[in-house]
Amino acid sequence: MTARSSHLSLRPADDAPAAIGIPLWSRLAIVGLTLAAAVSVWVLNQWLTERFTQESRNRAELRLVLYAGNIEAELQRNQVVPVLLSRDPALRAALETGSYATISQVLIDLQGELGAAAIELLDADAMVVATSDRDRLASSREGAQAFVEARRTAETVFTVYERSTGGYGFAFSRAIRDGEQVLGVVIVEVDLLKFERSWAGFTAQVAMTDSAGRIILSTEPRWRGRTEEEALALHAAPTPFMRFLRSAADWAGRGPDAHIGNAGVLRSETRIAHRGWRMVTFNQYDEVREQVNGVLALVISGYALILVLVFYLMSRRAWLQSAAFERESAELRRLNLALQREIAAREKVQKDLTVAEQTLAQSSKLAVLGEMSAAVSHELNQPLAAMKTYLAGARLLLTRRRAEEALVAFQRLDDLIDRMGAITRQLKSYARKGGDAFAPVDLRTCITEALAMMEPRLRECRVLVVRTLPKQPVMVLGDRLRLEQVIVNLMRNAVDATTQVNAPQIDVILTEGDTATLRIRDNGTGIAEIDKIFEPFYTSKSAGAGVGLGLAISSSIVADHGGRLSASNAADGGAVFDVALPLLGDDGLSVAPTSGDTRANPGRIPA
Repeated sequence: MTARSSHLSLRPADDAPAAIGIPLWSRLAIVGLTLAAAVSVWVLNQWLTERFTQESRNRAELRLVLYAGNIEAELQRNQVVPVLLSRDPALRAALETGSYATISQVLIDLQGELGAAAIELLDADAMVVATSDRDRLASSREGAQAFVEARRTAETVFTVYERSTGGYGFAFSRAIRDGEQVLGVVIVEVDLLKFERSWAGFTAQVAMTDSAGRIILSTEPRWRGRTEEEALALHAAPTPFMRFLRSAADWAGRGPDAHIGNAGVLRSETRIAHRGWRMVTFNQYDEVREQVNGVLALVISGYALILVLVFYLMSRRAWLQSAAFERESAELRRLNLALQREIAAREKVQKDLTVAEQTLAQSSKLAVLGEMSAAVSHELNQPLAAMKTYLAGARLLLTRRRAEEALVAFQRLDDLIDRMGAITRQLKSYARKGGDAFAPVDLRTCITEALAMMEPRLRECRVLVVRTLPKQPVMVLGDRLRLEQVIVNLMRNAVDATTQVNAPQIDVILTEGDTATLRIRDNGTGIAEIDKIFEPFYTSKSAGAGVGLGLAISSSIVADHGGRLSASNAADGGAVFDVALPLLGDDGLSVAPTSGDTRANPGRIPA
């Protein structure tokens, strides 16, 4: 070894560059490797793009088949209803005699079973004489397309019409005839908007078109009433530069079918077996490119590592190659074993993560189910208690042959039943806010109705209620039932807070300034943890006395009306709750406060 080293040290200096230089075959190998990398990346990009695109289309088409099946089933289920109702002896007799006392209840029960949007019975003059929606009773449908076309034929007619609130409505109608005479028309409105709301939970844009190509249902509200080309034109690239980027976005492969904004999409279509309707989805093409780019990045990284390794090997002197190969082989074996262990660990972590995600999803579903069950039980206890009291009073009045007074009690029972139905519908406000039932409301009337509902409880607990109300109406824009629900919740909490007081008293004060402010003050024990008072399921009551949802729901209802619910402790003891709501202006819209009042949220309330 020593002699070899001495021999090497005696080499001429001119031989060193020859030993260090890159041979021709090595240069050709580098060029060949680079060309092979470019060709393989291009071919792989083509193949992966086509494969992932096809997979995305298959998933989209499967969803479209499910969507179309749901639409067809809903239409078929509602299509036979007008035929059955047109043959119903009760409806015919009602139209002939003009007696519709029980027909609306029949339509309400049928509408609940079918899940239809609404069912209406019109007489020969297009007047709504019975309906599942009591707000439409006695309104006129003269000139309505469903009524006019149903009178012209003996068959069931399907119509698509524009809704006053936006979008399109769908209805089946059929004339009820006595020979050639038209007695009336029955109209069944189909609720297809629920499918549109369900589609909004996905990232893909969904649209349904009629036989003329007009979009009648869509997750994009701006698309309704337009053709597909017009809808896509709304998202055209704003500048020539953006259009150039679109054309160069996918330098290989087939690319997206269209663009929505700056994002490429893949278009999928299916037909609906109803009047030539079609359903189209636009799925994000970026998901395909991300998958392809992820694989290509790994391939390019692999080629880069190989190229680096080739350069490293060729940079070494020939006499060190054997030792370098040996060390590198050992290192690679060690890294391979470490990589295998890391891959096994990552696979285990991935499996554990999948199990945890499934467990979390199931827990979330159970939590939501429990919350809704608790909310239903909490909100219906008070009307049920009041119904029991009125029912007992009605029974006593009937035994004493005081029928007229008993009818008043029965009317109270009917109002409470309507209230319970409204409460169950309004419990959805945690997930979906809405203002469909907003109308001008006098807060004095809401207070009177709420106190009437609380009367049995107040009498039982011997609570003195001191009302201070203005002589003139205090008008706001809102939902009367939901506002009464807020007042009942606050009164119930005030009664519970004064159970240990010798002379329980509740002050109900309504004032009108920049906002309409309702103050409910009690002389109870006050609020211990005022920062948590509006959190769901927080309660200071004993077990079984409450679930802690009343104030959370009340705060959500007041926020829906553009107002604010606040709580504080009075200086002389007891709790104070303030409900601040925007006043109703002369134009029928809510007026924001002009001063720095922080008790209400400024702005308009959607009508």
